[in-house]
Amino acid sequence: MTDTQTLRDAAMKNKAWPYEEARRLLKRRKPEGEPVVFETGYGPSGLPHIGTFTEVLRTTMVRHAYEELTGGAPTRLIAFSDDMDGLRKVPDNVPNKEMLAEHLGKPLSRIPNPFDSDHESFAAHNNAMLRQFLDDYGFDYEFVSASDKYNLGGFDEALKNVLRRNQDILDIMLPTLREERRATYSPILPVSPSTGRVLQVPVEVVDADAGTIAFEDEDGSRVEQSALGGNAKCQWKVDWAMRWVALGVDYEMYGKDLTDSGVQSGRIAKVLGGRKPEGMIYEMFLDANGEKISKSKGNGLSIEQWLTYGSRESLAFYIYREPKKAKNLHLGLVPRAVDEYWQFRGNYADQPIEKKLGNPVHHIHNGNVPEKELPLTYGLLLNLVSLPGVQDKDTAWKFVQRYEPDANPQTNPELDHLIGRAVNYARDFVVPGLKRRAPDAMEAKALADLDAELATVDEDTPAEDIQHIVFEVGKRYDFESLRHWFKTLYETLLGSEQGPRMGSFIKLYGVENARKLIAEALA
Repeated sequence: MTDTQTLRDAAMKNKAWPYEEARRLLKRRKPEGEPVVFETGYGPSGLPHIGTFTEVLRTTMVRHAYEELTGGAPTRLIAFSDDMDGLRKVPDNVPNKEMLAEHLGKPLSRIPNPFDSDHESFAAHNNAMLRQFLDDYGFDYEFVSASDKYNLGGFDEALKNVLRRNQDILDIMLPTLREERRATYSPILPVSPSTGRVLQVPVEVVDADAGTIAFEDEDGSRVEQSALGGNAKCQWKVDWAMRWVALGVDYEMYGKDLTDSGVQSGRIAKVLGGRKPEGMIYEMFLDANGEKISKSKGNGLSIEQWLTYGSRESLAFYIYREPKKAKNLHLGLVPRAVDEYWQFRGNYADQPIEKKLGNPVHHIHNGNVPEKELPLTYGLLLNLVSLPGVQDKDTAWKFVQRYEPDANPQTNPELDHLIGRAVNYARDFVVPGLKRRAPDAMEAKALADLDAELATVDEDTPAEDIQHIVFEVGKRYDFESLRHWFKTLYETLLGSEQGPRMGSFIKLYGVENARKLIAEALA
């Protein structure tokens, strides 16, 4: 066990990105005992996807790093939903599109729920989906809804402050806008009393201290009403700045696409008497085609999709790596992410403190890294459950227990979970593409030679000894390299261009079963 001071000293010098982010927070001096506030933002105009989850995970990693640097200074994490935003377009991946189209422009929290669920609004359903996963994952956060803050008066004083600084905000924003946009721009967006839509119209500040504004409604009539109590909301960049000041936010990361928004909102926060939070600007995830993931397009992965085939930890591992580098995010990444996570986890226990703090699993598990290791890789499991007759969890366990007699679902729940996910992945992505080819004359001789060698091997032979036999057989033939020998084994026995360590595979599948595969290839 590492003592707190040793941990703090090591963290102060560590170059892992969560510590680099956390060290920048140390200069934000706050009154004694007042928590440092972390925030993540979410726009519930579409179904939550991994990009949404990513912000909470990465921010949690920075939060934990800050707590390690400070020896446990108080912190809060706010997950904020901008559900007062007006619906601009109907997302592609939701039901009842015609109904939603009738409510374009209205606050998301005031639009009927298009889903088959009990939630009262479109935003409430999407918010619930996000919260459910965050809860399942065990995040420590406070959920804050914009509609609650606006409707119940939580932002009233902040709104009055925006009205008092209306011209100062205009002076910041108008030079950044196109000429036609300047004509309708207002820091405050009123909600029409006649249609319920959020209006993009010029607003006159009648009485800032009372929160009274005037504007032209959609029917051309002049309306004078309070901006408080949910009758208005702030324009996006103003809203972001107002929220930072009202909630006392010290840290919020955001994507590269919001770089300009961050600059303008930071200037507005200063006008409102606050300061811009610290925060990392991260690169965006791309889909399999290299296009930016979008909630409205629905071209990103859902959290549920990844978890159908991989573990939560593997998802967290992939999200942790290189946050400032644009990365593709698709299901083909799952097998490697799973195995790399377990490789780093296996190394953790024996590493010195400096290496531990730079190990991704330290940040994935908030410093409490489980010690149990897997007896075999996800890649090896995929090769096993892709074979005829082994494409179900119970059958796969019988093979695993021959490979690792002490393993069982009760004592190895993570392995049990992973076998089930491997069965799913093999069924959906591996098996449909498998096609075993016939060996050529030389390859057939080599396979027959390997079969003869395996005939002398019993089932208790270690995997490394079997691997040595496979190597030696390959050396006897005129393959361009041993890589081509193994490629021959994968293509003729497994139907794939890539595969596992053959010694481990034969040990797992069984010598006699492996010989049957050879016989089928030779036939």
